[in-house]
Amino acid sequence: MLFDYLSGIKKQYIVIIRLLYESFMMAWHSIITNKIRTFLTLLGITIGIFSIIIVFSAVDSLERGIKNNISSLGSDVIYVQKWPWSFEKDYKWWEYLKRPVPKYSDYIEIVKKAQSVEVAAFSVSTYRQIKYKKNIYDNGLLWANTYDFNKIRSFDIEKGRYFTQIEDKSGKNLCIIGVNIEKNLFGNEEPLDKYLLVDGRKLKIIGVIKKEGAGLFGGSLDDLVIIPLNYARNIIDIRSDYLNPLIMLKAKENVPLEQMRDEVRNILRRKHALKNNQNDDFSLNQANMIISGINQIFKILNLAGWLIGGFSILVGGFGIANIMFVTVRERTNQIGIQKALGAKSRFILIEFLFEGIMLALVGGLLGLIIVYLSTLIISNISEFKMMLSFGNIMMGIVTSTIIGLIAGLWPAWTAARLHPVEAINTSF
Repeated sequence: MLFDYLSGIKKQYIVIIRLLYESFMMAWHSIITNKIRTFLTLLGITIGIFSIIIVFSAVDSLERGIKNNISSLGSDVIYVQKWPWSFEKDYKWWEYLKRPVPKYSDYIEIVKKAQSVEVAAFSVSTYRQIKYKKNIYDNGLLWANTYDFNKIRSFDIEKGRYFTQIEDKSGKNLCIIGVNIEKNLFGNEEPLDKYLLVDGRKLKIIGVIKKEGAGLFGGSLDDLVIIPLNYARNIIDIRSDYLNPLIMLKAKENVPLEQMRDEVRNILRRKHALKNNQNDDFSLNQANMIISGINQIFKILNLAGWLIGGFSILVGGFGIANIMFVTVRERTNQIGIQKALGAKSRFILIEFLFEGIMLALVGGLLGLIIVYLSTLIISNISEFKMMLSFGNIMMGIVTSTIIGLIAGLWPAWTAARLHPVEAINTSF
């Protein structure tokens, strides 16, 4: 009895597989026979899938680029600044405007008293015209830092080296440049040991930073000239409020960031002589503050992507449904003959569902191919690195299948319910 039972199950599976295969072949024959109709239907679903996936690919690439850029700030680093990194609705800029900028004396106070801080750096920056012989670079950012800057903001030096501690303390006229400075001022000439001219003062180049690419959130070192803070005093007034001063603090190993944050906050409040009822006159910023705000923005962008792509894919779905109804009408006699010869309604239903799904899948795959080619072109002609992720590929395939199934369901159901005699005698 068990053998007979298993044999019966096997026969059922064989019948199902044969039914699916025959339905697939009938659908495929219909598609390749009606080339113009198929092309027009594919065009609609291709545009729909392209629209929705290109939007999501762009949003995902933008989000990934921004988060990668933010990650260079360091997850274990706190930035003491005047302005908070906040996405709050009620951004109290009029209060933040009254705050003093971080001072070098604040940095010294933290270095002396903070037990949880492993590394600290003070930084100021300003745009300056940079010259080499007759070549001029107008958009260079002069960034002056204390020695431990490279232990907080990681970067690779492609040529040359970083400052020594002795060079930093003695205020040597040395600098490290970004690749855009090198390209625009030196071309194919070797920049090491050459001298830049900034505000009439010479800066000897000892290193070139490896290309980072344009930062989607800023912060790329490609357009920078980094100099020791002690030498910067000869060029700029590091006490100026207009030099974007900040203090960068990295916590000791196994020390929670919140512990360092609380300790630094107490040190600065005491130094600034703030009373208990007074608010902080400084901001302690962290990378995760930006990421949480960015996540909220991208939720809105993803919703917009669904709306934009949804309308496009809806048009493609209507195109498939319309063509499927035309196909059912043209093949009414054939359907009648099939049913008269013993074809079950489910066979007719599956046959037309297969045709709708295949149309949508082929159109969706074409749309994905166009998206992929578009990402390659965009990545090659710009610094925005766009890519088609596996998740978006699967989204395109699944969306195509669902649209094909939904669009083909009603025409397939209509075809399956036809009476064989009435269908055979129907003429158009």
